[in-house]
Amino acid sequence: MSSTTSVSVSEYLNNCYSPDRDFVDGRVEERNVGEHDHAAVQAALILWFGQRQNEWNIEVLPEQRIRISPTKFRVPDICLVSLDEPVEQIITKPPLACIEILSPKDTLRRMQERISDYRGFGIANIWILDPATQRGYDCRPSGFLDATEFAVPNTPIRLVLAELFARIRR
Repeated sequence: MSSTTSVSVSEYLNNCYSPDRDFVDGRVEERNVGEHDHAAVQAALILWFGQRQNEWNIEVLPEQRIRISPTKFRVPDICLVSLDEPVEQIITKPPLACIEILSPKDTLRRMQERISDYRGFGIANIWILDPATQRGYDCRPSGFLDATEFAVPNTPIRLVLAELFARIRR
């Protein structure tokens, strides 16, 4: 689902895409979004973390561009940023966590590429949620681990998946 036309970083940054897209080494790549299950999980995550922003000293940012490298920008479904960090229009330092929500058209290969990019950038907490199966995966250097909850070590930040999925209308 990527564009075959090569564009410059400047062209990418000065264009508006709806929904926003990733930029990988000169290619603008579409992201799979727009279906109810994806949107419902994303909304539930925004509410979950948003209700705890002050308590946990975080900002929850949906579809926030992250500059992984000079020629690579990714747009995770959700990222969590410490309120101690300065505001950046495009994030250039690893956020506390990135969360990806699977859509039916997502492939394992493409998701692994995204996770590899996040990991290489230094993001320690990378989580995947699958609305279809109501399962979560904690993306560790050793592989994807089934998870019933996610947590950011040494912080109060936690996400109990059963509680999150209970909020989703099916």
